Amino acid sequence: MTEAPEPLLKVCDLRVWFPIRKGVLNRIAGQVRAVDGVSFTILPGETLGLVGESGCGKTTLGRALMGLEKPAGGRIIFNGQDLGALTGQARRQLRRHSQMIFQDPFSSLNPRMTVQELVTEGLVHHRLLQGRTRTESARELLASVGMDGDCLFRYPHEFSGGQRQRISLARALSLQPHFLVCDEPVSALDVSVQAQVINLLLDLRERHGLAYLFISHDLSVVRLMSHRVAVMYLGKIVECGATSDVMETACHPYTRALLSAVPRPGKHQDKRIILTGDLPSPAAPPPGCPFHPRCPQALPVCAQQAPPVRTLDNGHSWACHITPD
Repeated sequence: MTEAPEPLLKVCDLRVWFPIRKGVLNRIAGQVRAVDGVSFTILPGETLGLVGESGCGKTTLGRALMGLEKPAGGRIIFNGQDLGALTGQARRQLRRHSQMIFQDPFSSLNPRMTVQELVTEGLVHHRLLQGRTRTESARELLASVGMDGDCLFRYPHEFSGGQRQRISLARALSLQPHFLVCDEPVSALDVSVQAQVINLLLDLRERHGLAYLFISHDLSVVRLMSHRVAVMYLGKIVECGATSDVMETACHPYTRALLSAVPRPGKHQDKRIILTGDLPSPAAPPPGCPFHPRCPQALPVCAQQAPPVRTLDNGHSWACHITPD
């Protein structure tokens, strides 16, 4: 039997809390638990889709993986090395192998820099041009994402949203990363342009063996892009498994509610599950199961105890007191 590959990324009990300060002395009066005890792995070449409502902590989680937010606890192990234990040059060298594509291509590119400067900035910073000119490197990077090299000396405002996202992709690929965090990379684009960017991401994954954390609200896009799906609610992952398992046989009531809102062509649409109330504040999460105030199947124990994590033989896991039918 062949051994399972080692995870490229391993996240263990990650917590990202933001302090709430009050008073003249600016004392800490509480914590916003944006990410609260999240654990998962991503294998080389694998895409993990991350879904959930706005405000559940998806973007904060992605930013924490990139070092843009400081974790309050837990471990991030990338390529066998604990990022929290690295400092200085060692951390800088490892960081070049993970990059992020931001949601808004209109604000993620410096408007004062030309396309050539944008896509080669990382190469210059890490001294990786290796005798080549910035123009040669920029042309090659733009060609890899399907753009003409004639636009090297134009500025971001001269491009459409889809073109800007391609420039962002070229910039992310410049350092030959192993892992990309894609934070809703197509949500700000027109539908026709979304398809082009999605196909480009799939092609790049095949050509370069990239691993993705793909954050999105669009479950149909996640179904297409992802090998596995993690469902996040109020800073916690409530269900995780292979895309087909989660989409076809969801076990957590929250996942079922999300899926019931998505029309499926050629499939009979089951009764829509309407959740009452709003997402609780991460500054004051409810006791027990975080989903119990809105859960249509909640039991008395749900308000008192954190739910156990149940795992099937195929790796499909969910956190719930209720045993699914």
